Parts: sequence; structure tokens; C-alpha cells
Amino acid sequence: MATIGYARVSTTGQSLDAQLAALSGCEKIFREKVSGAKDDRPELLAMLEFVREGDTVQVTKLDRLARNTRHLLEISEYLQSKSVALNILNIGINTATPTGKLMLTMIGAIATFEREMMLERQAEGIALAKLKGKYKGRKPTARSKAKEVIELVENGTSKAEISHLLKIGITSIYRIIRTERPDLLDHQQGVKL
Repeated sequence: MATIGYARVSTTGQSLDAQLAALSGCEKIFREKVSGAKDDRPELLAMLEFVREGDTVQVTKLDRLARNTRHLLEISEYLQSKSVALNILNIGINTATPTGKLMLTMIGAIATFEREMMLERQAEGIALAKLKGKYKGRKPTARSKAKEVIELVENGTSKAEISHLLKIGITSIYRIIRTERPDLLDHQQGVKL
């Protein structure tokens, strides 16, 4: 039963010192300097693979760990499946306690409500645009680049680099590979967040 820290700053010019000081009681700290909006966060994935049943993951703030509420809930569910607690220091949420679990559930419920309201407004807007003959749908951007994606993967280009070069998401890259060339998938430890 260990306490595992995770510290992140967005750019190489920023310092991890304040987070590392707050996490000084942790047995091991995973640290990275990468934007929270990026899908490719190797230290986060390494930390999620590293933790074991009974461990606690500790972070200083929510935004250091997750890029949005949905991502937070995905991480939390993954940790719960491994019987690992999550402790967020600045807001006092610790999923090892009933109150902490309740708080995280409330955050999830609010996020779900917001998403459903947004989807409802979006559907209304699309229906109205269709009535006016103005709705064309969005152009498929990633699928039109499938050939380029496969060529770059075959040449050994990283998914993050492909994403940057072709201006498409990493999820889309994996979807293209899975559809077009599943033999090219790297079957690493299976954490896809």
C-alpha cells in the first residue's frame, strides 16, 4: 500500500517544484512537462499501470491529472477497478472515504447533465438547420487522411507526431489503424485514456 504522486506542468518553462513539495510524502512520483490537453501523456499512463491494489494516487489539483471532467471520471473508474484510491489535495477529495466517493460522483453527475443539455441544444440546432436546408454535416477529416496515417505508422512515426503533422486526434489515428491495418497496433499495456 503505497502513495503514488503525479505532478504535471504544461510547458518546459514551468517548474514542478511546488507540486513536488506538496507530494513529498509520496513513495514514488511520476512527473511530466506536457500540456494537459494532449492525449499522449506517457508518465500518466505509466503511473496508471504502476499502481496496485491498496495504493493511493495523490495529485495537487484536478487539472494536473485530467484534461476535463470526463477524463477525470475515466481515470477514477480505472483506479477503482484496480482498488486504488484517488486523493486530490486542493479540494480534499479522497475516494478512499465515502464523502470523497460522493463528491466525485456528484462531479460526474453534473458533467453528465451538462453533456446531455449540450447534446439536446445541438440536436435542436441541427433540426432547425435541416429545416432551413443549411445543414450539411461536418466533413470527415481523419478518414480522408487514412492512407497518410498508415504510411506514417509504417515508417515508424509516433502517434503524437502523426497527430501533429496531420492535425487529427490520436483517437482517430488508432481508429484508422484498427480499421485499415490492425497488425500495426502496438499492443502495449492496454491503458487507453
